[in-house]
Amino acid sequence: MPYKARDVSVILMILRVLNKRMKLSEDEHWYYLNQEKGFRGEIQFDILTEKLKRDCYILNDLQLESSTSSFQLDSTLIFQETCSLFDVKNYEGEYIYDAEYFKTIGGRDIQNPLDQLKRSKLLLNNLLQSLGSKLTIEAYVIFINPQFTLYQTPPDLPIILPTQLDAFIRKLDQKPSRLNQSHKNLADKLISLHQTVPPKIQVPNYSYEAMKKGLTCCKCDSFSVTIVGKKLICGECGCEELVTVSVMRNVEEFKLLFPEQKITTNVIHEWCGVVDSRKRISRVLRKNLKITGLGQWAFYE
Repeated sequence: MPYKARDVSVILMILRVLNKRMKLSEDEHWYYLNQEKGFRGEIQFDILTEKLKRDCYILNDLQLESSTSSFQLDSTLIFQETCSLFDVKNYEGEYIYDAEYFKTIGGRDIQNPLDQLKRSKLLLNNLLQSLGSKLTIEAYVIFINPQFTLYQTPPDLPIILPTQLDAFIRKLDQKPSRLNQSHKNLADKLISLHQTVPPKIQVPNYSYEAMKKGLTCCKCDSFSVTIVGKKLICGECGCEELVTVSVMRNVEEFKLLFPEQKITTNVIHEWCGVVDSRKRISRVLRKNLKITGLGQWAFYE
């Protein structure tokens, strides 16, 4: 089990809501799909690291800062003598290694992932030193997608290709490792330094007016839902959900997109759309949130 589980990033959560509630441009939709693809790749790597029997602390998705510079680590494993960091890439297709860029077979250049890895390793090393840790840092780029091929790869680079993954995980599981309180203290400290919201959130511009209003299916995101008694029923996939649960799920989406706006009965009634009764919305909010103020000035927290 990971000592720090992986959560869906704030950026991806926002993009998921925007994707179903507004029309994204081609570039914005491509960015969203790449975020989803990257997250799936990280989950695939999590499945591999969770099989490790060797004594280690698994810390997934750390957003840290060192010397006023922010950096993100997909996966970090603390062993007895080493701290291993992994940058997981879910690329697919055929690429050619170049010292400066990766090139697609078609000749398109993309940034060399080793540049980011080098930066992360340096910043993590500085951070560990400031915390008094003497662990040696090992850093690798993991290409998780079995449909990925990289030609002309020098054998001495910290790159793990899909065909090398199983052997690499077995090698990790053979590391001599006996953890003590100092390792736990380090893991706890890194988790305490984790920034739940990254310094820069790059998402498309959006506004409340541009959002499609209404409750959505919790399974397929369809707006083709109807309320029957206490349940919300999807006309596309047939999924059923309690109206109370659906309203609060959509309240969380609203808060995610508009954290500065107050939660009021009128606002959430308009946001949920399909619920015809303001009193029903009010009952749900009163049951699940704390009310502040009275009458027309009341809002929920």
